Amino acid sequence: MTDAPSDQPAALLEETTRPRRRQILEIAARLFAAKGYRGTSMRDIGEQAGVMGGSLYHHIRSKDALFVELHNAALDDAARRIARHVATRSDPWEKLHAACAALLEIQLDPESLTLPMMNDFREVPPAVRQQLIARRDAFEDQFRELVEALPLAPEFDRAIYRNLLLSQLNSVSDWYRPGRLSRDEIATQILAIFKHD
Repeated sequence: MTDAPSDQPAALLEETTRPRRRQILEIAARLFAAKGYRGTSMRDIGEQAGVMGGSLYHHIRSKDALFVELHNAALDDAARRIARHVATRSDPWEKLHAACAALLEIQLDPESLTLPMMNDFREVPPAVRQQLIARRDAFEDQFRELVEALPLAPEFDRAIYRNLLLSQLNSVSDWYRPGRLSRDEIATQILAIFKHD
């Protein structure tokens, strides 16, 4: 089961956002995804949006606040996508497989805005990084609950198990090349190893 990509900028933002601000947030999301936190300036965002000087700050408090807002929206979107996939399953292993496949859909989508927002932690200031990590940890609660429900042998430390699984899923984009295996097949292979099948 695959989702149509929903992490286009508009899908990440609340419907109640004012149209002009929404447009600015969409432009900022694209710029952050393409150029990273450090490579994107408020001037870049203003120029792309056609908003000059101090007028931009009428819509956006600061670059840091903007990045945190977009990062959180990206994680919220990813969490919703994973929850939709998991909700259709009842077996604990099938639920985890659905979550893994959904996360890989996000990780391996070449047009993804969610992935750069989720992974651009190294370049942000320490205070911003703390906020991003706290929000990421809350996002990972989905996987914490899924791993807790697994019928694992008692000698397995579930926190280590979960962290190893997420590390593997999050690194797939480093080595994946389209063609040999689908994203769902990769999720199946990873889970088979973690399930010891």
